[in-house]
Amino acid sequence: MALIKKCRGFYPDHGEDCWFAENATIVGDVKMGDQCSVWFSAVVRGDVNSIVFGNKVNIQDGAVIHATFEKAKTTLGNNVSVGHNANVHGCTVEDNVLIGMGSIVMDGCYIESNCIIAAGAVLLQGTRVESWSVYAGVPAKKVKTLSPELFNGEVQRIADNYIKYAGWFKDE
Repeated sequence: MALIKKCRGFYPDHGEDCWFAENATIVGDVKMGDQCSVWFSAVVRGDVNSIVFGNKVNIQDGAVIHATFEKAKTTLGNNVSVGHNANVHGCTVEDNVLIGMGSIVMDGCYIESNCIIAAGAVLLQGTRVESWSVYAGVPAKKVKTLSPELFNGEVQRIADNYIKYAGWFKDE
């Protein structure tokens, strides 16, 4: 069973049909919608500020979701995938976003709906990502407009697949 821990009077809360890996850590002021998953060795740490997820959010292996004390909470919208070993910190992510493996999203960033943050990208503090964009690099910059084909083939496919993958473990 995942480590789900109270901190500063807050206990994590989640919607229906969620799945958490046995070594996932979820702490403090965390609220998740339905069909969310937190995978192996991932950490969702709502100890210093609140973290809010919409529905169909997956936090993949080794990723860290955190916030900044008295400064920046973290909000992830619906249908958000956070790739393996990514760090998402004190920012807002709207709906239908893929944050690639090993990427870093810093305090004050705002990612509008329907975007991809490429693997290894670093969004510097305060970066705003406009809707239908693909950002890559260090520091991350817009490299192209997200096509409907790429949206369906990556953003939507990965979010849907993680619901399927979580189901495999629920059946065990």
